[in-house]
Amino acid sequence: MPFKVIAFDADDTLWVNEPYFREAEDQFSALLEDYLPHHSATRELYKTELQNIPLYGYGVKGFMLSMVETALRVSDNTVPHHVIEKAIQYGKDLLAKPVELLEGVPETLSQLKGKYKLVMATKGDLLDQERKLKKSGLEAHFHHIEIMSDKQEADYQTLIRHLDIAPEEFVMIGNSLKSDVLPVLSIGGHAIHIPYHTTWEHEKVEGSIEHPHFHSVESLKDILPILAFG
Repeated sequence: MPFKVIAFDADDTLWVNEPYFREAEDQFSALLEDYLPHHSATRELYKTELQNIPLYGYGVKGFMLSMVETALRVSDNTVPHHVIEKAIQYGKDLLAKPVELLEGVPETLSQLKGKYKLVMATKGDLLDQERKLKKSGLEAHFHHIEIMSDKQEADYQTLIRHLDIAPEEFVMIGNSLKSDVLPVLSIGGHAIHIPYHTTWEHEKVEGSIEHPHFHSVESLKDILPILAFG
């Protein structure tokens, strides 16, 4: 059955994201050097983020709150107020980052538009993702924008029902095996993985994937031969 909808993750698939978070994470860990070694502060922040995902979801605002909570916890509520102020500023700086498109993104989307319905399917903070999309200049390429609270099987099933297509007519393209590939394959869709050099620990999975609906490519432009013969 031919593909009808091509969906794209946004962060680290269409534009740079995770390196900015890593930079903020390093800055924050340096702030806590009076309390913990750098690697320990990073580990404690990650632990707080995982605990807070069910409450705050994904995105900068949850990251900012997790920095504040971590600073208070590891210091036994004795951290100076300027540390909290700096943690909040690191979050605000993330929200103000420029949008840096990855190589070949506009050209690839232009070649696909008209042949398929293109969808941006990404998770994170609604306002932040809307801001980045507007700054990116890519909005006109997409038939539909879906900013998801999470990317589980049920979330993709909801999206596919909204698009009024069968799962096998849907292709998801992204940098995360955990969020962009495995749940889509599980519901009968197709997935193309484009690895990114920096990946959040929470998105990593062990082992390789062997599946007839799965492809892995090195860059976005490499999806074109696959889709042309889909």
